[in-house]
Amino acid sequence: MLTNRQLLILQVTVDDFIETAQPVGSRQISKKEEVPYSPATIRNDMADLEDMGFLEKTHTSSGRVPSEKGYRYYVDNMLTPQRVSKDEIKQIRSVFEERMVETEQIIRKSATILSELTNYTSILLGMDVRKHRVKRFSIVPLTDDSAVAIIVTDSGHVENRVFSIPEIYTSSDIERMVNLLNDSLIGVHLHDLPGKLEAVTHSLLKQRVGHFNNLLSSFNKSMGIEQEDKVYYGGKMHLLNQPEFNDLEKARSIMYLMDHVRQIPSIFPVDKKGIQIRIGSENNHLAMEDCSVITATYAIGEEQMGSIAIIGPTRMDYKRVVSLLDVMSTDLSRELSRILNGHHG
Repeated sequence: MLTNRQLLILQVTVDDFIETAQPVGSRQISKKEEVPYSPATIRNDMADLEDMGFLEKTHTSSGRVPSEKGYRYYVDNMLTPQRVSKDEIKQIRSVFEERMVETEQIIRKSATILSELTNYTSILLGMDVRKHRVKRFSIVPLTDDSAVAIIVTDSGHVENRVFSIPEIYTSSDIERMVNLLNDSLIGVHLHDLPGKLEAVTHSLLKQRVGHFNNLLSSFNKSMGIEQEDKVYYGGKMHLLNQPEFNDLEKARSIMYLMDHVRQIPSIFPVDKKGIQIRIGSENNHLAMEDCSVITATYAIGEEQMGSIAIIGPTRMDYKRVVSLLDVMSTDLSRELSRILNGHHG
């Protein structure tokens, strides 16, 4: 167990290093008001903290820096979220003032504002589109033998699918089909759509409306909806402004990771609500070993929908980022629920 004095010295060392990016020495700590100990006492304690793995010596100076274990202890035991200023809250809320009706616009704008406020890189993992529900459904003929099906979801997301129309169908046939489908598909989740379409086709056949069979099956074929993780970035280059990434190799590997979207969802903890902090090697990714990732989830109603992450150096300002993420995820959840519940305007 750490003594109270060691706890204080660890906390001051972490705070100081976060602020300055410079290794911290015992003299520096002894000058702080809240530390009533001599440089010699502090030096001994810092040596002990180093032996226990909480601090590390750097090659270049006599000062010390927090280790991954030191940060983890700090985050778990010493983190008191910082108050978010009125100006910052105003900036976050500005995203929602425009009353946008497209969830994707809101998510994109949120990512930008978070990166501006923190000077780190923000990533928002959008909602899984397949959880949206069908709100309106229409078919627009394109040529004699093809048409486009347009599905608008409750969140303002639009899916288009082109399908072919067998020759024997007239525009009034298509209109009838749209009415039939509208009756049975409104409110259905996109990922349940193919199954629901099968069932509709089946029951129409039973009712001897066999006439629509080919038309429906052609339409069905076009309706698979992929799960696609939509990823939005804010301030991709901010990370490179941090002294840790002056090293070109490090910078290159982290940029490579961000450009390969497929790997991004692996940065997010699976299905963990609330705020999660992963430090250095806990990210299970070589490119991320000098980074910390703080994630929060945002939800719409009962269904958890997406995640927000801030990526910064392990020396990131945890107190501030945690507070800003907390405000943003709460506001985002509220705003997206407003859209889905159709309270536009």
